[in-house]
Amino acid sequence: MRTVNYQAINTLKSVVIHSFLISVAMTCIFPIFWMVRSSLMTPSTIFSDKSFIPKEIHFENYYFAWMEGGFGAYFLNSVLYTTTVVVGIVIIASLAAYAFSRLQFPGKNFFFYMFVGAMMIPLPGSFVPLYVLMNKLGLLNSRLGYILCMINVGLSLSILILKTFFDKMPSDLEEVAKIDGCSRLGIWWHVVLPLARPAIAVIVIFNSLNVWNEYILAMLLLNDKAKMPLQIGIMQFQGAYSVDYHLLMAGLTIAAVPIVLIYLAMQKHIIKVLASGADLG
Repeated sequence: MRTVNYQAINTLKSVVIHSFLISVAMTCIFPIFWMVRSSLMTPSTIFSDKSFIPKEIHFENYYFAWMEGGFGAYFLNSVLYTTTVVVGIVIIASLAAYAFSRLQFPGKNFFFYMFVGAMMIPLPGSFVPLYVLMNKLGLLNSRLGYILCMINVGLSLSILILKTFFDKMPSDLEEVAKIDGCSRLGIWWHVVLPLARPAIAVIVIFNSLNVWNEYILAMLLLNDKAKMPLQIGIMQFQGAYSVDYHLLMAGLTIAAVPIVLIYLAMQKHIIKVLASGADLG
């Protein structure tokens, strides 16, 4: 009777799975590598030099992109927009989700399903009402108007994620804090938010990507170049008849760094959510 070598089968299965995952990872990493590589070259050598490591490295491309290309102002605008919008979404969404999860009030389910239903409306479908609303409020071509619109865009999904997380969160610590005289806002700040760090990390990543990469809504609401975000600044390197690829790639590399750093800072919380099997969506 032939015996089955389960160890060999498991080894072969592991090799096949890891080979597939490595190949997928390489296809994702290679465009990033090519972007960084091209940012260190001259326009004449980007497509002619086939070596993986450029023969001549030009770090001055980053200086020209940042200073002479005006990329620095767009970058700082995006930092301001992303930070303000993400903080606003975390505060508003966590308060709303905590209310939907723990409080009882008339119309609770109705309002919650309204937020969930808003997720089915694509962003371009809200452009006209957002533009009309900002126009009536006198907030067109203003940083405040753009920030409020971007907060509105990210609220629905964030509330859904946090409410789902709060529903599964045990309320024992909240009861202890209430006995100690802590108010609802105190419980939200001192108990609920610290426990919800994994879900908040997911919200920070999603909304940071959304705001950092936003282009169309900024074009619609902002007319002043001094107020425009990063993605519009990247388009400045593309002319009508030519593209400064070395400066464009330098700008894209600078644009990618903050999101990578945010993900690295939040990854342990995201892995904790995935490992715990929390249903966040």
